[in-house]
Amino acid sequence: MGSEGKALGVTKRLLIDGRLVEAERTFASVDPATGEVFGHAPDATVADTEAAVGAARRAFDTTDWATDRELRVRCLDQLHRALTEHKEGLRELTITEAGASRMLTHGNQLDVPIEIVRFYADLLRTYPLTEEIGVSEDRGRRHRRWIEKEAGGVVAAILPYNYPNQLALAKLAPALAAGCTVVLKAAPDTPLTTLALGELIAEHTDIPAGVVNVVSSSEVAVGELLTTHPGVDIVSFTGSTQVGRQIMAAASSTLKKVFLELGGKSAMIVLDDADFDTAAMFAGFTICSHAGQGCALTTRLLVPRESHDEIVEKVAASMSRVSYGDPAAPDTYMGPLISARQREKVHGMVERAVADGAKLVIGGEKVDPGFFYKPTLLANVDPDSEIAQDEVFGPVLAVIPYTDEEDAVRIANNSIFGLSGAVHSRDEERALRVARRIRTGTFSINGGNYFGPDAPFGGYKQSGLGREMGVQGLEEFLQIKTLATVVA
Repeated sequence: MGSEGKALGVTKRLLIDGRLVEAERTFASVDPATGEVFGHAPDATVADTEAAVGAARRAFDTTDWATDRELRVRCLDQLHRALTEHKEGLRELTITEAGASRMLTHGNQLDVPIEIVRFYADLLRTYPLTEEIGVSEDRGRRHRRWIEKEAGGVVAAILPYNYPNQLALAKLAPALAAGCTVVLKAAPDTPLTTLALGELIAEHTDIPAGVVNVVSSSEVAVGELLTTHPGVDIVSFTGSTQVGRQIMAAASSTLKKVFLELGGKSAMIVLDDADFDTAAMFAGFTICSHAGQGCALTTRLLVPRESHDEIVEKVAASMSRVSYGDPAAPDTYMGPLISARQREKVHGMVERAVADGAKLVIGGEKVDPGFFYKPTLLANVDPDSEIAQDEVFGPVLAVIPYTDEEDAVRIANNSIFGLSGAVHSRDEERALRVARRIRTGTFSINGGNYFGPDAPFGGYKQSGLGREMGVQGLEEFLQIKTLATVVA
């Protein structure tokens, strides 16, 4: 895979129709821990993307990829092996390009995502692609009826920057298992990490030409093409709710199937009987995971009004222990934000929150060099304010007091989003009762970790459509055909 990590001059190639190709131009990839350019990615044009879609269409329509289960299992096994063998190179690249801390790459940034491929390879071996639904009688004849599950077609998979390995593999592995062909578009802020995946596919698997195509581009027109192209059957997008709305509208002209994993403003509810120390530790460290750049992170902390100041003090102590700095260092918990642009957005939201009456307890400061932002805690936040309603995507926690359990549930559900959430209580039955009242797609009870290749992930409301990972993640890429024949 060539030189990785912080080495200057890291370059990658597009994967189109089975060939690793250069583009006519490139764009820079920046190390967010230093603010310096460390590599360049090919800047695919609309014409390059047309070629990628054409290759995916041909591979789906003219080869047996969609019907050869054995081949797909073998290729997924090969991909898992290649990812495992090249994991350390991918780790250094992810640390440098995404600003992910080394410790996080041993979890959801790299090591866990690799096992998504293993999960779908194993699932494909046993997943029933046919289902008998019984014999019916009609007009004196008996009819055997059954269902067959077929590949959905050509998939346009469009990625954000925050978890480039996890999000790429959560789309790619089930799509390939289902028999689809794919055009995978890297995020402009983390292109090299995704292009490295294309290199592994080209060099270490038997995946046929055109089945997987990987492009990177700084052009908005490339993404627009993928969402409107008549040769694309399914769009799988992870990113902001605003862009998700635009993609859904664009895809409507050809009635594509759309999977959307969008924003979140998840609430952690600390009930009055909770262990405040444990809850404060979870709240403080969770919001600083990957510098707050996670759509499912609990960014609102709902606390009993009479215990507000006590819990704020405990959370502030927890956040003050968060180590931040060079993401390559083994003891760094939090790395930088992805860009100067994102840091300015975060800082602007914090400043407006304080102006609106929130109390800045700790943080609220930019740290140079690079794009670091100190862990930030805001107290006495109005539940209807911007900081409590809009996604920040930074290490900023908003503490909101509530009056009673009913009020806590109301505030938690007072959001256009419905991705995740959490609750803490010494009474697990009470916690579960509250969890079931919150309209979100995932939920943690007393620190329970739901995340894994076998667990479906997605949201209610404007947090998206569909589910990624688990059996449900495979089924997003399947079509259902009902058949019948006359029986004697």
